[in-house]
Amino acid sequence: MLRLIDAVEYGADFFVEDVRVRAIVFDNSDDVTLWATTVLDDQTYFFHLGLPFAQLDLLLRQTGARAGELQEEVADALANAPRPCLMEYATEELEPFALPGIALKLSFTYPADEDEFPDEDDEEASAERAAADNVFYLEAIYRRLDA
Repeated sequence: MLRLIDAVEYGADFFVEDVRVRAIVFDNSDDVTLWATTVLDDQTYFFHLGLPFAQLDLLLRQTGARAGELQEEVADALANAPRPCLMEYATEELEPFALPGIALKLSFTYPADEDEFPDEDDEEASAERAAADNVFYLEAIYRRLDA
């Protein structure tokens, strides 16, 4: 799957629509990370999206018929799961959930520090570096009026 960071100009304001959430990651902070995909020019792109928990709740309410189920799963994970917690929605049993009629304004995060990944020849370190550079932060949520 292609990386979103490779498809957009660094520093530009941009929006994504047709977002599908593949996973939610909680750690010990107030921020949450979504693993998501979007479609641009008929290509599917993967990205990590950091956002405050309150915005996650707002997004979950926009998921239509799955909203209640998703909110309940998140509440259960927050109450009972150890941190970090990975909730996957792209498995054989589960489909990634869509955010219909929603446009997300994303902002860039700083690129990963070079010294964090000293051994770029190591395949695992290289994959970690690629993931670290493909992180965005949620700047705003917009609802399409025609949706």
